[in-house]
Amino acid sequence: MKKMMIAVMALFLFAGVTESFAQSAKELAKERKELMKASKAELNEKASKAARKEAKKLKKQGWLVAPGALPLEKQLDKSYMMQYEYDKDMFPKYLMGEAMSIGSNYDAAKMQALELAKQNLAGQIQTEVTALIENTVANKQLETEQAASITSSVMASKNLISQSIGRTITVTEVYRTLKNKNKEVLLRIAYNGEMAKKVALKAVKEDLEKKGDDLHKQLDKLLGW
Repeated sequence: MKKMMIAVMALFLFAGVTESFAQSAKELAKERKELMKASKAELNEKASKAARKEAKKLKKQGWLVAPGALPLEKQLDKSYMMQYEYDKDMFPKYLMGEAMSIGSNYDAAKMQALELAKQNLAGQIQTEVTALIENTVANKQLETEQAASITSSVMASKNLISQSIGRTITVTEVYRTLKNKNKEVLLRIAYNGEMAKKVALKAVKEDLEKKGDDLHKQLDKLLGW
């Protein structure tokens, strides 16, 4: 568990570095490959034990699985594994969003939690795609103004991305009843990485088009998505 926590902390730290564009695409891929290899080895060995430990902690806090859902240990196990899957370009195969919400009944709380999780997910998509596009346009040696225009559009596209997110996968779904009888729901959702790229590209192109920037016509060819 200790080794896994170190790997997770390293992942979050690395995400912060990519957000500041301090590493090249080659360095990004190399480090993620190393992290993925180490993380998968750790998860294959101890994921079930880690899941049981976290599930025990959540249960003590009053969290229960939704009717018909997988046991909490299995949900957490699946969540761990999905977070360490990457495609050939070292882009996450799944991007995750998480949120909690309280409502007078379960359905109302779940619906609100899902919307909040999608907004959180949109932020994750924005961060990953911004880094990916920044590296791509740099390699294509675009003019500084062109690269800045594309990056600006990605940073401004969170709401459009959130509105365009399609079918998500509910990875973790738990709830608890509060003292006032309200329901609190915790959701963790996943979204296909390739779909995330398409959603982000569409949002960026729309933003560039609104600004009258001809770059929106070049993006498909430029990014090769």
